[in-house]
Order: sequence, then C-alpha cells, then structure tokens
Amino acid sequence: MPKTDAATTTPTPATPAPPRRRAAWLLGPALVAGVAYLDPGNVASNMTAGARFGYLLVWVVVLGNTMAWLIQYLSAKLGIVTGQSLAETLGTRIRSRWGRRAYWLQAELVAMATDIAEVIGGAVALWLLFGVPLPVGGLITGGVSIALLLIQQRRGARAFEFVVIGLLAVIALGFSYGVFIAPPDAAGIAAGLLPRFDGAESVLLAASILGATIMPHAIYAHSALARDRFTAPGAHAADRAAGTSRLLRATRWDVTIALVIAGTVNLCILLLAAANLAGAPGTDSLEGAYHALQSGLGAVVATLFAVGLLASGLASTAVGAYAGAEIMQGLLRVRVPLLARRLVTLVPAVALLAAGVDPTWALILSQVVLSFGIPFALIPLVALTARASVLGAHRNRWWTTAAGVVAAAFLVALNGVLLWLVLSGA
Repeated sequence: MPKTDAATTTPTPATPAPPRRRAAWLLGPALVAGVAYLDPGNVASNMTAGARFGYLLVWVVVLGNTMAWLIQYLSAKLGIVTGQSLAETLGTRIRSRWGRRAYWLQAELVAMATDIAEVIGGAVALWLLFGVPLPVGGLITGGVSIALLLIQQRRGARAFEFVVIGLLAVIALGFSYGVFIAPPDAAGIAAGLLPRFDGAESVLLAASILGATIMPHAIYAHSALARDRFTAPGAHAADRAAGTSRLLRATRWDVTIALVIAGTVNLCILLLAAANLAGAPGTDSLEGAYHALQSGLGAVVATLFAVGLLASGLASTAVGAYAGAEIMQGLLRVRVPLLARRLVTLVPAVALLAAGVDPTWALILSQVVLSFGIPFALIPLVALTARASVLGAHRNRWWTTAAGVVAAAFLVALNGVLLWLVLSGA
C-alpha cells in the first residue's frame, strides 16, 4: 500500500518522479495568477492605446511587465515561506478592527473593479461571437466562474491550475495570431521603447495599462495560490515535502514563464492595434476593433480575437473571485459562501451592462481604479518581505527591496500625475 500523508488523503507515489518531472510539477501558481495580466481590461487598455497613439506606449507595457515579475515573485515568496497569504498576514498585523475594515474596504473596491472588467469582457465576447445580449452574457460569465471555483474547492489547486492554464493557451493564440498575419513596424516598436507621453489621455491610458498589468488582486491571489499549493493541509504531500529554497527556485521559473507569456501577449495586442487600427474610426471600442479586424485582416483573425477575449473573461473572473474571497477571509476573518461572494461583485458589472454604459470605457476606467489600489498592496508586500521577523533567512536582499521601493514610488507618482491632470482638466 502506498504511504499517505496525515493531512491529506492523496497517496504519495511509490516511485519518485525524475528530477525534471518533479521540477515541472512545482510550476503552476504563477501561470494562474498570470491570467490577471491578460484579462479584458488589459485587452481594452492595450487595444485603445495602440489604436489612438500607435507605438507610443510600448514602453509602458514593457516596464509594467518588468515590475510585475518582481512583485509576483515577492507575493509567492510570502505565501511559501509564511504559509499565509498577504491578506492573512495583514489581517494579523493590523490590530485595530476598524483599521482592518478600512483596509478591506479599499481592497474590496479593487476586487469589484476587477470583476467589472472581467465580466464585461466576457459579455462583450459572447455578444460578438453569438449575439448574446450583454446583461445575459455577464450572467453567463459569472456562472462559468462559479463552476471554475467549484473545481478549485472540490478538486484542489492542481485541477484548477490545469483548467486555467488551458484557457491561458486559448488567450495567447487568440490575441497573438493577428500579429503574424499583419506584422508591426520594427522601427515603430523601437521608437515606442522611449519613455514619453502625448497629453493627458496618454497618461490616462498609461495608468490604465499599469493598473491592468500590475493588478492588486493578483498580488493578493498569488500569495494565496502558493500557500494553497505548497503549504496548506490539503496540498499534495510531495509539494509540501519540497524544501523552501527549492520551491523558491521553481517559483522564479514559474513567474518568469508566466510573465513572458503575459507580456508577449499584451505587447501583441498593442502592436496589432498600432499596426492595423491606428486612426481607423470606431477602433476605440472592443466591438469596433473586432469589426475593423474583420474588415482588414479577415474573419479568422477577428474570430480568434473574440475567442481570446471570451477565454480571458472566463479565466480571469474566476481568479478575481478567488482573490476577493481571500481578501475578505484574510482581513475580516469571515468566510462567505461561494455563491454569495460571487453575487456581491457580479451585480455591479451586470448593472452597468444593463444601464447601457460603454463597455470599453468601463473597462479602461476600472483599470485606473486598480492602478490606484496598487500601492495599498505593493507597499506592505515590499515591507513584509524585507523583514527577517517575517521571512527569516529568505527575506529580501537589499537590492530587491530597493527595486520594490522604486517600483512603488513610480506607480504612486504616476497616479498622482493622473489625478492632477484629471482634476485640472488638462
């Protein structure tokens, strides 16, 4: 009879897997968290940026992806070393009940903004592909997210990862195919790597791109995904038996693979719009971009774009709901039933769709809200992972902390400039 771990009923394999196979088995949490970087908000922000400003904001996508690598690694490291998510760690350290509630409120608003983007994106895709009315499409997207969460609850973290990674492959194909059919201009890409803006609207879109790339709920979610996968009582025995240093090395590969995929796809979305939709009328909306792609590049490219958008909405809304539940449980120490939790964040998105709000601008503005929520997740993450009292020997090196501080300062400064531009009417 195979041995079983006391904390789980999953049998330990009698014959150890080869080293390469065991290392591959440790990958996965970052790919799930990476879906947050390919949600419909990213699609709307990058597509709009490319259509309106061409290659101007290529540097923002590259910079955001670079900062995201560091941030997601720190989040996973916190979950692996402490066995707690970021929300749980903050929940134990914020002593004031009202302080925890205030912190939860801003995090909850971020989670709701995330859900708005993801549900709206799925609804728009269903409308483009099948003519489903937007409010009905929003409900369908929410229903599928519940099914995916049930897989996570009943079948475990690994099964959830397999499903989401499958959707990630569909997303990558759907959004990247058009770039190979109509390649962008190499000189334009090179020029776009030079940091600059062109008016208040370009700053707004830059903040939107960063909010969609470095998403606060992804920071909360990744620490929880790493905890559930490697240290929770229900984790696979082989995963829990792996040493912390080995897990951290595998996590660096996991984050690198996830961010290379996410960054490449995000760049493809912007380049596709810059090369084929710049200056074209109506391309500042997802449906306009879909029809422009259909007219200019053919039905196959447009259909794959819509399929990628649908997979993006379905996968990211499940990860977003997972993060929202973790935020509530960690900060308020309250476990809410899955259906109730899903409805709390689903209702605003469906209400916006029913009210006839322009879906694309709702997506973009939701990403700006996410951008303002970044410091509340990022600053505590950098501070906690720099402390020996929290991570012991695995605390950040000084240059890692310095890089985190620079990233946080840049994001806070960008949000300050954006707020000033909006209030001054520039």
